[in-house]
Amino acid sequence: MAGQRDIYRVVAARFLSRAGSEAAFFVGVWGTAAFVMDADPTELATLMFALSVASILGSLIAGVLVDRYGPRKVLMAAEVLFVPAALAVPFAETMVQLTVLVSIWAFVGAPVVTAGASFAPFLMSPGRSLEKINSWIEGAGAVAFVVGPAVGALIVTYSDVGLVFVIDAATSLVAAVLVARVSIRVPERDPSDGRHPFTELKKGLTTVYASRSLRYYVLTGMLVWLAFGAFGALEPLFFRDVVGTGIQAMGWMNAIFGLGFVTGAVLLPRLPKDIISARGLGSLVALTGLGTALYVGWPDLRVIALGGFAWAVVIGVLEPLLRTLLHRDSPAGTIGRVQGTAEIHRRVGELLPLAFAPTLAVTFGVQATLIGGGLVATAVALVTLPVAFGIDRRARLEPAGDVPVQGVRAADEPISPNP
Repeated sequence: MAGQRDIYRVVAARFLSRAGSEAAFFVGVWGTAAFVMDADPTELATLMFALSVASILGSLIAGVLVDRYGPRKVLMAAEVLFVPAALAVPFAETMVQLTVLVSIWAFVGAPVVTAGASFAPFLMSPGRSLEKINSWIEGAGAVAFVVGPAVGALIVTYSDVGLVFVIDAATSLVAAVLVARVSIRVPERDPSDGRHPFTELKKGLTTVYASRSLRYYVLTGMLVWLAFGAFGALEPLFFRDVVGTGIQAMGWMNAIFGLGFVTGAVLLPRLPKDIISARGLGSLVALTGLGTALYVGWPDLRVIALGGFAWAVVIGVLEPLLRTLLHRDSPAGTIGRVQGTAEIHRRVGELLPLAFAPTLAVTFGVQATLIGGGLVATAVALVTLPVAFGIDRRARLEPAGDVPVQGVRAADEPISPNP
């Protein structure tokens, strides 16, 4: 049975692994592409597309491995394999090489994310709540999102950007050692649980699209990632070409963004309970779209910092709210499939804008394209609000019971592939 020290080890591993990867992504990957290799919008879009596809494939494989071997073994193996993948990235000399090496980095890193997110049920014991364990683990991840980019900014200020990936590899090794000492019991696998994963995926899609409320939550949540998708290809160019700053600025700005995530997650349990509703979700998605204008509307780092923090607070409230609504309305025994379907929609939402963001950036400019994507998401969210009110009216007639907000749960960062 897992003890309190086991929880502390998992929490520490979560913090170290994510801090290293956030520094490597925001400062290392983006910084190398935009500032060292002078990538254009098409090259950055290709990089992000390959990275996202690799993350999806890695996550699909990781889910099967976690069910078969448990999260401890998968996380240990993934962290060890992650070391050479991280150390290889600085050797890239062209954008093609960087894209290939970053795709491998993301593919190997995806099981780290999946295994880490699966640990909480294995750490349960009498008198220990699942919500509290998840809050500790996700809280550590949120703090890492603040610390990682800041450390990355310091590294590139005083040293070479390649050192970021060395730190990423080192934190993974320490995380593997920490998890190796965790004691958990993996239940015997049910022999009947051998169905093909694509069959389970189909059942998840059927469950979501057969339910009016789940369909609304998943598709409305997808709007957030559609708004964010263009940032994967264009945000580094915004700092380089519009703001005219260096690599370290991206690290500092994303650290401030992380503070906003934490603030929003802490704020949600203190907001009126009416916000946990379809109309609350739709309204927050509309605000999220407007947040893009706050973040990139004026090329001054002080304004960007304030706008990014305000935008991240909204997302920090929205993400755990979306998960709560999905948990509340999912039929018994389908929560995992529903969450998986929501994750697929998120990844698709991130990928779609990459197809046309470079062309729009060349035609209208980087800044206008980023703002336009957010405003489109806001407009669509506002149009769907009547549907949200209808879902809430039905929920009042058929109450599903109160669903507690799970403490300090930070948002999943919409861009970084290795939280």
